[in-house]
Amino acid sequence: MPVAKLIDYLDANGVKYVVLRHSQAFTAQEVAAAAHVPGGELAKTVMVKLDGKPAMAVLPASRHVVFDRLQEASGAAEVELAGEDELQALFPSCELGAMPPFGNLWEMPVWMDESLSDDPEIAFTAGTHTELVRLSREDYERLVRPQVAAFAAKG
Repeated sequence: MPVAKLIDYLDANGVKYVVLRHSQAFTAQEVAAAAHVPGGELAKTVMVKLDGKPAMAVLPASRHVVFDRLQEASGAAEVELAGEDELQALFPSCELGAMPPFGNLWEMPVWMDESLSDDPEIAFTAGTHTELVRLSREDYERLVRPQVAAFAAKG
């Protein structure tokens, strides 16, 4: 079952969404293939630290974070990947690497790559390696209020 905190939040805000089950997959590209979702529409969450504080970088599964660009966009002096031990402490109800891109639920900033703005829908892992949630990108942006910037590159 997707993270209850997320589902409760979506329901409380009257958001229409779909939960998709798929075979177990760990990388964003594997998830996209297993769930038959285009890689550009599947958002992956990369946990980073901006000046030592946790933040989410949300970008298409088919892209990767360019740390210099994220540093420039965020104004942080230092940007680095968060460690696995930190992730387990921050998201105890999520499987490692499957946290949904709703940093507002965990009181952390969210940076969304502007390339996700091209699609009317967004899909993302929902706390497990076997489920996705799909909803309108407009609803996602309304609820999360991410900072939007160009910090991802193809490949």
